[in-house]
Amino acid sequence: MNSGRISLDSPRHKAAAGAIAVCVVASLWYWLAHRSGAAPKTPPAIAVDVATATRADVPDNLEGLGTVQAFYTVTVTARVDGQIEKVAFKEGQRVKKGDLLVQIDPRPYQAALGIAIATRDKDRAQLENARRDMERYELLAPEDLASKQTVDTQKALIAQLIAQVKGDEASIDNARTQLAYTTIVSPIDGRTGIRLVDPGNIVHAADTTGMVVVTQLNPIAVMLSLPEEDFEALSTALARGAVSATALSRDDQNVLDTGNVELIDNQIDQSTGTIKVKAIMPNRDDRLWPGQFVNVRVLTQMRRQVLTVPSSALERGPDGLFTYLVKPDSTLAMTPVTASEPVGNLVVIDKGLKEGDQVVTSNHYRLQPGAHIRANPAVNAGMPAHAPGEARSTGGETAEPAS
Repeated sequence: MNSGRISLDSPRHKAAAGAIAVCVVASLWYWLAHRSGAAPKTPPAIAVDVATATRADVPDNLEGLGTVQAFYTVTVTARVDGQIEKVAFKEGQRVKKGDLLVQIDPRPYQAALGIAIATRDKDRAQLENARRDMERYELLAPEDLASKQTVDTQKALIAQLIAQVKGDEASIDNARTQLAYTTIVSPIDGRTGIRLVDPGNIVHAADTTGMVVVTQLNPIAVMLSLPEEDFEALSTALARGAVSATALSRDDQNVLDTGNVELIDNQIDQSTGTIKVKAIMPNRDDRLWPGQFVNVRVLTQMRRQVLTVPSSALERGPDGLFTYLVKPDSTLAMTPVTASEPVGNLVVIDKGLKEGDQVVTSNHYRLQPGAHIRANPAVNAGMPAHAPGEARSTGGETAEPAS
């Protein structure tokens, strides 16, 4: 009996189910085929700092560690024995040449001067009397009223008294000198150190400790040592004229003073392979002090309008230095370069780049040839290198990658 229900086992039902299964499989295959053939997504651009190779004036510097020395150093000592009446300076005081420092009791030396003057006056009187007697003898001699022996004896007496008066004059000069030594003045312009004597102390000419040390600080000297390999460049620069020398703080951040190279020592230290160089600086602000250690930069020449990039643009690979050059389509090319020593934050490019080329200065660890980049606001690579009178960073090292 037919109840109107379709049997699941009927041939018609089986054919419909098979058609549906084929459609599902075909749809799944089509989706998978199109998914596997889809174009890969473009990786995001890498954000980097970019600088332009430009021309600038770059100094050639020699650098070394220097020691500041006083231009003059004088240990003031007593030249006569006596008791100190007065100490006329304060410790650390600026003094001029001729300013009173110490006064020694002058009375014994004033008395000695008085005795010397009195002795001279006595001998002068005797000389004058001997000359008058000589005049009388010369009047009597033609009349044979005075013997020739008497005349000769009187001449000898006069010569003796003349010599004695000359000796008295020398004694007076010596006494005056000894008296002058009781007033001790500064022999140079400078600054006094720690006081080594007090009023009432007895000092002696044989003392070696001195009473005070006076140092001249304006100008001041800086001694530095340079490798012997730098001798030729420095001597050539000196032959051309004055050579600038700049004293920097130990961190190279502050210029303390600028002067000129005074001389190169006349021999090379064979034990260290270095040569001593002396520079003189005005030190008007007293920023240099004897015994201070400073970094010294000596300008041998200025290279004019050379091609420069930031030192952070350089990387070192197996084949030497290279930089990432930015192409017009914002992709990168790894370009070998030849460069000179860094000067401040710049490096001179001798070969490999041309003016106007753009190079990457950050994120080197993420880069590779062909990578697509996105430039941050540009950094001007053409800023002048540090001039001889300006402070600079230590330079010469590759910058840390930007995060």
